[in-house]
Amino acid sequence: MVDTWSEYMQQALSLALLGPRSLNPQVGCVIVDPQGIVVGTGYHQGAGTAHAEVDALTKAGDRAQGSTAVVTLEPCRHTGRTGPCTESLIQAGVARVVFAQSDPTKIASGGAGVLREAGVEVIEGVCAKEALEINKAWTHVQRTGRPYVILKIAQTLDGRVADGSGGPTPITGREAQILTHQLRAQSDAVLIGTATAFIDNPALTVRLAPITHQPIRVVMGERELPRDLHIFNDQAPTMLVRERRPSAALALLGEAGIQQVFLEGGPTLATAFLEANMVDEVVWFLAPALFGAGPTALAVLGAPIRLDVTQIELIGNDVMVSGRIAGTSE
Repeated sequence: MVDTWSEYMQQALSLALLGPRSLNPQVGCVIVDPQGIVVGTGYHQGAGTAHAEVDALTKAGDRAQGSTAVVTLEPCRHTGRTGPCTESLIQAGVARVVFAQSDPTKIASGGAGVLREAGVEVIEGVCAKEALEINKAWTHVQRTGRPYVILKIAQTLDGRVADGSGGPTPITGREAQILTHQLRAQSDAVLIGTATAFIDNPALTVRLAPITHQPIRVVMGERELPRDLHIFNDQAPTMLVRERRPSAALALLGEAGIQQVFLEGGPTLATAFLEANMVDEVVWFLAPALFGAGPTALAVLGAPIRLDVTQIELIGNDVMVSGRIAGTSE
């Protein structure tokens, strides 16, 4: 039976991705009648709009009676801008609820218990890993109180991030650059240090991938910067964080509503975040080049840091290794 619900859950997960990335999770729902026919679908379209379950139930109408609701996140039990989804499901006469990810929030979790008390069958954890991946940043914020941080590094085979001049040096090829822009587009903020802003003078905008809005450019550090740098142009918003401590910087970004941070450097900032245990995921590009001199990707770490590797892939002529920091999986 789980395999059967997995098929419908895949449809619900696809629907969830249609919703906007915001301070709210992306959620999809499919209503299936007793004959296995989908009679309603829905997804959350943003703050203040109907939740995915209510959207799907509205489309299903009377056909929701005796049906199964397949939803990517545990139905909520609280009243916010909209009413509790548990109540809507019960009133619609839904016989069974199948969900993927448990709700990690204190205010909305516990929906499964409410449904069971009302006589609704509940099946949990179907395609939970896929659902968590969609909302990994949102889930991380709910559990830890700070933004999810992805560290990206591009280095040569001999560990250099620039040549002997120390200035901006192309490391990776076009394909890796495109992927970098895609990763930027998936984040709320792109973070660098003042040294990188001054030396490399990057624009930090998304130019090689489709996007609905540019992520916030964040420059961290106490150094004063010339106002003619690219980060101060009008192509994207820019936020200056006058902090040296990663925890304090992330607290400020969290207060600004930022849930996912794409950390692009440089070596000093990357080392500081790693040492502070403030990195959750790493994307590391290895370029087939040898510089022989120049700054290295990281300063000396106090202790080894290991990854649980999730992907190794040839991107053009570069190798990408990505993974979660060991011991920090959700």
